[in-house]
Amino acid sequence: MNETLGKRIAQYRKAQNMTQENLAEKLGVSSQAVSKWETDQTCPDILLLPQLSGLLGISIDTLLTGEQSPAVQLIPEGSRKPLDQLVMHIIMNDANGDRIRINLPMVLVRAALEIGLSLPQIAGRGLEHIDLEKVLQMAEMGLSGKLVEMEEADGGRIEVVVD
Repeated sequence: MNETLGKRIAQYRKAQNMTQENLAEKLGVSSQAVSKWETDQTCPDILLLPQLSGLLGISIDTLLTGEQSPAVQLIPEGSRKPLDQLVMHIIMNDANGDRIRINLPMVLVRAALEIGLSLPQIAGRGLEHIDLEKVLQMAEMGLSGKLVEMEEADGGRIEVVVD
């Protein structure tokens, strides 16, 4: 793909209905800096990449390469990581711009289920519709990647990724 980093930033910013000024404000940089990124005159500071990719709703890999990894993949049985090496990442972006990132080792998820805890008790708000048991079962079957993606009516978004 011959698309530049600047073109990807502009494309994903527009897909999020953000102006250069909106993005700049959220990142704590000037709108001129965002303009220079989008015209490939300069690149964003490496320390901004996690926040930038989060605001654009993409991974850092997608931001840098333009290639999206498969949302979900089935890992062959001989290549799977043991459950104690897997992590469940919960990514919540609410309509107010608040972002919450929670990383839970899958062995902790299993232990929580065994004692009767649910995801909202472990991770907090807005997660009552996610079936932890099903996520655990999918991970045990070898599924990896973005296993759950929910968009709320108010614009909030929740993703559950296991890797």
